[in-house]
Amino acid sequence: MLPFFQQPAVPTLPNGYRLETVDIPEPAAINQLLAACLESTPSEAKWPLALERSLWHISIIEESSGELVGFVRATTDQALNANLWNLAARPGPDQRTFFSVLVHRALNILRRDLPGCSLSVSAPASAVDALKENGFVIDPNGIRAMGLNLS
Repeated sequence: MLPFFQQPAVPTLPNGYRLETVDIPEPAAINQLLAACLESTPSEAKWPLALERSLWHISIIEESSGELVGFVRATTDQALNANLWNLAARPGPDQRTFFSVLVHRALNILRRDLPGCSLSVSAPASAVDALKENGFVIDPNGIRAMGLNLS
């Protein structure tokens, strides 16, 4: 079987956590999660516009506390390209599982809604294993990505 036809097992969340795709997390909660992951945090005032311009978002919520413990959002031109942004999962023993659930769900949505589009991901190093498990290849054919913060 060809590698790109192989699909990983569907990852499941530990008990006490749920996926959320309707309710939008508060900007402070997103920034708190990003800060815990040692990622940069944009101004809270910028989040409403970023979320409005996103195609969708996926959150993982700890049910007992309501805490945001995982997050990713997607943007797209609705034709050729899609991008996953702000992929984050709370550090700790369940981090890899949270990343796996977020990436797997995101890819299922994109395959369904935008088949054949190219996909880029902005992700921390801690997400690399989950990305590899879901078929991502680091630097295929020597392709390298670069970023520039315009602030």
